[in-house]
Amino acid sequence: MRKIVVLSFISLDGIMQAPGAPEEDTSDGFQYGGWTVPYSDEFSGNLMGEQMAMPFDLLLGRKTYDIFAPYWPTQGPSEVSVPFNKATKYVVSGSSPELTWENSELVDGDVVSKLQELKQQDGPMLQVHGSGTMIQTLLNNDLVDELWLKIFPVTLGSGKRLFAEGTTPAAFELIDSKVTPRGVIFANYKRAGDVKTGSFD
Repeated sequence: MRKIVVLSFISLDGIMQAPGAPEEDTSDGFQYGGWTVPYSDEFSGNLMGEQMAMPFDLLLGRKTYDIFAPYWPTQGPSEVSVPFNKATKYVVSGSSPELTWENSELVDGDVVSKLQELKQQDGPMLQVHGSGTMIQTLLNNDLVDELWLKIFPVTLGSGKRLFAEGTTPAAFELIDSKVTPRGVIFANYKRAGDVKTGSFD
């Protein structure tokens, strides 16, 4: 069985939009593209390298695929470009996009059922990068096995959020955490059953 693992850069107020560059995603007037860049350092780079070194395929929304597809095949060998280009790319889309990136497959129609079937197959984990709209489908249908979050010491006020309306109530267990010298928290969580409640009385 394959795990779906969501890797997200998020602000303290839960924004995940355009972490890597000013023009990455300016939809709805978002003005802070590239907000993670000032917090980059060797320590965080090494942690990201460890996550990229694990065997994985990619599960991407259409918009993220359209950003990645023309970029990564043109980059020289690196700890990100090599595994990204090698991975099978499963692209969730309601249209019929031209999938030009090598080893790309369309996931359309009854997306939830197809992703459930994909999870039942043998193979490496399915890493989700970006893909904010698709992540909502995953969360709303309880398809996320692990969250690998990078939490940055900044608030952005508005933008696309990792946890939007409709997220399924769920408990998670912290399985690993590290803090970079610049205050970024790497926190990995795995799905851990239902939400439990109690009383201090």
